[in-house]
Amino acid sequence: MKILVCISKAPDTTSKIAFSNGNTQFDENGVQFIVNPYDEWYALVRALELKEANGGTVTIITVGLATDDAVIRKALAIGADDAVRIDANPTDAYFTAMQIANYAKENGYEMVMTGKETINYNGSQVAGMIAEALDIPFVSLATKLDMNGNLATLEREVTGGVQVVEVNTPCVVSCAKGMAEQRIPNMRGIMAARTKPLNVIAPSAVDALTEYVSYETPSAKSTVKMIDPDNMDELVELLHNEAKVI
Repeated sequence: MKILVCISKAPDTTSKIAFSNGNTQFDENGVQFIVNPYDEWYALVRALELKEANGGTVTIITVGLATDDAVIRKALAIGADDAVRIDANPTDAYFTAMQIANYAKENGYEMVMTGKETINYNGSQVAGMIAEALDIPFVSLATKLDMNGNLATLEREVTGGVQVVEVNTPCVVSCAKGMAEQRIPNMRGIMAARTKPLNVIAPSAVDALTEYVSYETPSAKSTVKMIDPDNMDELVELLHNEAKVI
């Protein structure tokens, strides 16, 4: 089975977030990047499990610049066979999806897998757009995936229960919690990742349909007022006059 797994880089959650150029660009200086956890833990690991059970290959793909190569190598260390980087700045979800779809169309993958979203944008847009561009079925937020030949059986959590979906490949699947468990790369995988193929290709001509006008960080949290536990009158007054919750 020939599987294409989409990955993206995301800031480590401990990194301090800042913006530059009048709050129109994310400032990457000093930021530690990781593989987007949903792409890594759910999509990539499940793809590797399917490969180990049924044979085939797992290719990872990302749209990004040369600075993303270190993140790609981290994903290769987990077990992917090879990687593709489309050499372009991922300006929006549509641009990213069309670049991946064009590559997938030319190379005949049986399944395209993504994480349910990225932790930095939370858009959940790319997978559906890829499926539309390829004109193949799309199953979103899947928590379980089993293969029987070219028939995929998937489960999705819905209100009050679980929905079971069957679809023939080729298809696109976005993966949510429950699909797989995180794998920690071992030393052998880390060493092998250094020499695994990383194919850098030029982007196809795709128009960006949106642009980011500005970013802003959340407002600073207000200070905490400490109230003597014996002074309930003061607490009630603050809740009524300042917090206005009673």
